[in-house]
Amino acid sequence: MRQLAAALILLAMSLIPSPSRAGSDPAYRMRAEQLLGILSAPGGEHAFFSSLFLDAVPLDRWRAVAAELRAAHGKPLAVGAVTRSSPTAGQVEIRYERATVGFSLVVAPEAPNPVVGLHVVGVKAANDTLDKVAAEIEALPGATAFAVARLDDSGPHSIHTYRADAQMAIASSFKLLILAEASRATAAGERRWSDVLPLGPKSFSGRLAGWPDQAPMTLHSLATAMVAESDNCAADTLLLALDREKVDAMLPATGHADLARALPVLTTAEAFALKMPANRDLLARYVAGSLDQRRTLLKEAAARLTTDQVDVGSVAEVPTAIEGAEWFASPRDMIGLLDWLRRHGGDALPIMAVNPGIPPADAKRWRYLGYKGGSEPGVMAMNLLTQGLDGRWYAVSASWNNPAARLDEGRFTALVTRLMNLLAEPATD
Repeated sequence: MRQLAAALILLAMSLIPSPSRAGSDPAYRMRAEQLLGILSAPGGEHAFFSSLFLDAVPLDRWRAVAAELRAAHGKPLAVGAVTRSSPTAGQVEIRYERATVGFSLVVAPEAPNPVVGLHVVGVKAANDTLDKVAAEIEALPGATAFAVARLDDSGPHSIHTYRADAQMAIASSFKLLILAEASRATAAGERRWSDVLPLGPKSFSGRLAGWPDQAPMTLHSLATAMVAESDNCAADTLLLALDREKVDAMLPATGHADLARALPVLTTAEAFALKMPANRDLLARYVAGSLDQRRTLLKEAAARLTTDQVDVGSVAEVPTAIEGAEWFASPRDMIGLLDWLRRHGGDALPIMAVNPGIPPADAKRWRYLGYKGGSEPGVMAMNLLTQGLDGRWYAVSASWNNPAARLDEGRFTALVTRLMNLLAEPATD
């Protein structure tokens, strides 16, 4: 589930009810009962929430959050336990079809006691198991694949897999390869994280797209923007500055099983440009070509493969050439890359932990959680490297492709979050 209202909407796995330290209050109970209807369908929010809440969380954003909860857990069915820690604050459980969701509910002390604070503090799926989550991932429309592995000195050991060797489009997940090469180069003394690099050719998305051309940035700040914010300008700058062929070499170094499909590593500008109708001839040659032929094409057609040749609107709404102009890896390949970063990443590991990929409260179930995902119409991938509270390391990689339709990204994130929480349970017993 997306972090749609960052300061107010927080997800966790286990429900931790607060003990009631106040007597019955009809106004609080009334708002608790009304929450069921507010979550069930749009309407009535202005009478339920205070203007303070709706200033912080606009109505359309709140409705998106409520819709994502329904998509993830089914219809809200009933109000469960209501517990209070003060006359105006406490927790309310709402029983959905597939889970119980806990909310921290705060009301104003003055009549009519509108709701001034609402946080999602717990989501517990009913009788959840890895097999149930796996079945739901497998049933998604299009093609899915995932792998869960425990990592130790002898390498990855599979725990649960589905089509783990299927080559999938992975979108921005490829940026982990660039991070790996930055780690290798700094460890070898070829680079320093403090090296200053000029911001290179602009691509799409991210705050750096609006920065001045050639703006000086450190290797570390570019890597952080690339991973934590998935900034495409940072990724393209690093891919070219570190030397594309050295980044390419990270695929065999980390055990990628289908180099012919994955090489060379495209810049984001090249990938978008290859998707353009005017470049169908280039895309056909690229897909059919050998590695050398592909590298030659990228050099010879460089003028046609820049951002000013791209109509962003033509690729923003529908899946476009996701089986050709893309980055490809299987879940097992990504597990190998994550394990390489675990063993050799060094200063890259804190960079991966800036954006945990799953809701912050769920991320706190782990001693360490590093993440990089990717998404575009028809493509979504999530890759997580984690260390449990007992010190054990795990890697999870999941991908979903559908060339015929956009994906429900919130649903996929919710499924992977459930998977991660189930994986964490032995560490928190």
